[in-house]
Order: sequence, then C-alpha cells, then structure tokens
Amino acid sequence: MKKQYNKWINETLKKGSLRYLLILLIGLALGWLFFHSSGHNDKISANANKEVKEHKHTIWTCSMHPQIRLDKPGKCPICGMELIPLKESGSSEDSSTTIDPNAIQLSDEAVALANVQTSIVSNENPMKDLRLYGKIQPDERLMQSQTAHVSGRVERLWVNYTGESVRKGQTLVSIYSPELYTAQQELLETVRMNSSQQKPYLLDAAREKLRLWSLTDQQITAIERSGKVSPIVEIKATTSGKVIAKQVNQGDYINQGAVLFQIADLSRVWAVFQAYEADLSFLKLGNKIDFTIQAIPGKLFSGKISFIDPVINSSTRTVGVRVELNNRDSKLKTEMFVTGNVMASLTQYKNQLVIPQSAVLWTGKRSIVYVKEPGAKTPTFKMRIIELGPSLSGAYVVLSGLSLGEEIVTNGAFSIDASAQLDGKNSMMNQ
Repeated sequence: MKKQYNKWINETLKKGSLRYLLILLIGLALGWLFFHSSGHNDKISANANKEVKEHKHTIWTCSMHPQIRLDKPGKCPICGMELIPLKESGSSEDSSTTIDPNAIQLSDEAVALANVQTSIVSNENPMKDLRLYGKIQPDERLMQSQTAHVSGRVERLWVNYTGESVRKGQTLVSIYSPELYTAQQELLETVRMNSSQQKPYLLDAAREKLRLWSLTDQQITAIERSGKVSPIVEIKATTSGKVIAKQVNQGDYINQGAVLFQIADLSRVWAVFQAYEADLSFLKLGNKIDFTIQAIPGKLFSGKISFIDPVINSSTRTVGVRVELNNRDSKLKTEMFVTGNVMASLTQYKNQLVIPQSAVLWTGKRSIVYVKEPGAKTPTFKMRIIELGPSLSGAYVVLSGLSLGEEIVTNGAFSIDASAQLDGKNSMMNQ
C-alpha cells in the first residue's frame, strides 16, 4: 500500500514540472513576439522619418534633360524617363553654409579622379613667340639683266649654263649684226670726209651711234685706226656675280634690247619669311629673328627685320618679312628653307593678367573658365565668362573677367563643365 502511494506522488510531481516548463516556454515566446514587433515598428518609423527628411533636401531631375528639376520623384515631362535624385545645390553638408546655386560642388574623390588642377591668376609681361617659315632669296638690288644692244644672230656663247660665275667686263656672247657692220662703214666714211671737209659734228654723230650700241671708246678708236670693220660685236658683263637665268642659245636671232642673262651678286642675300596677317601687329622693323637652316644643321643664324611687305598675298594671306644677310662665304644658297623664331614683347599689354591656354573653354563667341570659390569646405567651382587678348605660347592675355589672385582651374575644366551640365547649371553649353 505504501509503495503505490509513493509511485503516485512521483508521477504527480513529474507531470507538474512538465506543466510549469510548458507555461514558461509559452511566456517567453509571447514576450519575444511583443518586444520584437515594437522594435520593428520603431525602426520602420525611424526609416520613414529619415526618408521624409531626405525628401525635404532632395530634388529630382532627368538624366537626358537636366533642366527638369522637381521636388518629388516621377517621370520626365519631356521624354518620360524616370527621374533621378539630385542633391540640393543650395545646401552643403553643413546646413549652416550656403553656396551660389550656379556653383558646382565636387567631392575630394571626384576632384582627384578628374585630375583637377588649379593655379593663381597673376600679372606678367607677355612675350609673343612667333614661328615663321621662309626661303633664301637673292638681293634684288644686286641683280642685273644683260641685254643685247643690237639685233642679230648669236654666233657664240661664252657663258653656257646657269650658275656660272662671271666677272665684270667678261665677254658673254658674240653677235653677228649687219646693222653694226653698216654703222662701222659709216664711221670710216665720216673719218675720211672729216679729214678733207673738217666737219667734226658728223664724226661725233657716227661715234655716238656706236656708243649707243655699247661699243667702248677703245673699240671705236681701234676701228678708226685700222680702217677695218667687223659684223661681230661682243656683249660684255656689266657686273660680277652668278648667272641665275640663261635665256639665249647659240644660233638664236635676237632683237635689240632682248634679255640674254640674269646675273646676281650673291655676296648678300635675303631671308624672306612669310607671316600671317594675324601676327603683323607683333612684328616691327628692327625685331631680331633667330633662324635655322636644314642644310646647315647645328648653326643658329640671326638678323633684324629690315622690311615688311606692305601688300598681303591674296592667295596665301601672308606678308613677306625680310632679313638681310652677309653671304661672302657663299654658304647660303637661294631657295633654301629657313625656320625662324621671333620673341616679340607686347608692350601694349604690359602687366596684364596671363592664364594658361588649358584653362579656357571655347563656346564659339564665349570664352569661359572655372573659378574656385574661396573658403568652401567642399571644392566648389563657378563658371566665369572672360574676354581674351592675344594668344601667347601656351597662354592667353586676359582683358577682363578675372581679378589678380583668383584661383582658376587649369586642368580638368571640361570634367567640371560636364558635371555642371548634368546638374542643369550654367555651363559652356547653356547659360
């Protein structure tokens, strides 16, 4: 009897423990569900408040039409594309700081990726580096034409090719001339008449006729003394130099005044450069030109501008710029190509602002640069329209639009302008 009682007691205690354990588990489950739901609702509420707060500082634009700017999401009224969020340009990360709505902000990472570089605008004394191209040409003042003083036939050429050197008084050609033969006979007849009738004016006239045909006094005297005439006349060189043009051959019939040879004295030559009309304002008489010649490598020549052609070539739109050179050693040959440099001082733009060419964006009529806003915590840039003066070697003179000490973008300006276009702000494509 006692054993049955103890067994009943043990079973009762065992069932009670299981019941209490089950109640405990149910209580824990209900508590977890209650508190988890409350935390989740608080999180949803916080996210909702955050989204509302973000909407207050977010504008929406179209990636294809950045001029569309709305205060809520939707579709573009032009193309129907979904609008994308855009950070409010009037607010910075620090709500207490505001920037110009037309300025563009970039993060430090974006500035580094775009390789944006800036420089300070300063005053300089600008120098214009002009490169000119030209040729060596003979000095026109030292050129002479050798002409025939009588008509006739070329019996012999004493100078046979272009480039041959000649000396003053050297025989160039021998010409057979019937007219000269007749004039010599008239001279001898006049000499005989003058000895009997004493009419010196007739003798002087006969002599002058031969002088006009370029016979020397010695030749005329020899004819009078010998009493012999010859139909052959020799044409003598009137200058020393090089034959640069030969215009007659042996056996040709020529008329009085025909040009037989062109002879140039090449002891002095010209270097004639061609300058574009846009560069004429920088060239002055007396400017020094340093130039090189491909045929004489390693040597630098120099000279001063002695003449600027007053007439522009209508086909090339260039003007001849002349430099006179000494050529006694005959190293300079005509038609050699020369390349010259002129460093022209722009005195009319002294102490003007000068900026690098890489800083300027061209938009047809406008020239713009991007100026960095001073004092901004985030790199901030603003477009500025400027007026440019003459271009230098890698730089421009600025006439207006910038001030001394301002910081401008010299590299990466196009990347900043592209960002401004996407933000719908003033840029090179829209104003």
